[in-house]
Amino acid sequence: MMARPRAFDETAVLDAAVDRFWTQGYEGTSTRELAASMRMTLASVHNAFGDKRALFRRALNHYLDGSLRARIARFEAVASPGLAISGFLRESIERSLGAGCQRGCLLVNSALEVTPADPDMRAFLDAELTAIESFFRRCLVKGQASGEIPGRLDPDDAARLLFSTLLGIRVLARIRPERALLEGAARAALAGLGLPAMPEPPAA
Repeated sequence: MMARPRAFDETAVLDAAVDRFWTQGYEGTSTRELAASMRMTLASVHNAFGDKRALFRRALNHYLDGSLRARIARFEAVASPGLAISGFLRESIERSLGAGCQRGCLLVNSALEVTPADPDMRAFLDAELTAIESFFRRCLVKGQASGEIPGRLDPDDAARLLFSTLLGIRVLARIRPERALLEGAARAALAGLGLPAMPEPPAA
């Protein structure tokens, strides 16, 4: 017997799950609320995605595919590694300040919410956050090889500084979405490392 095709748009229902988790957090979101947002029955959600934890991981992966992972791939294609770093920070600031963006970053929000009592979730989120630090490190190493980025820098420490700056920007933007504050943090980190300044923000 042939399996029956799913009677829902997977992209649309995962978008709805992302929106609910992003707005209310993992712990603050019930499976019933998720089903209502996804316009599915509880049984259908369970059959298609498993329990809430499994659905959250699918939803977060869906979110990351369309945001962080796509952005990293796009900026790694930039010819100048220094401009890739500064452009990534600029775009992160603009995304943090955009209309309706005071929810922050779903990945960072989830990392702040997870507790030591949930080591599996901590490991999952840590692996995704480490991808950002690794992106910065790859850009630094590439820039040092081409002579664009100062060879005196330790790429591991510099990547950690850039990563910490980005996380700080994302968290601060939730409570103090002030351009001067976020840009000041990014400018100081870039200048201290001898990296190119951020491009100007896009015209309104």
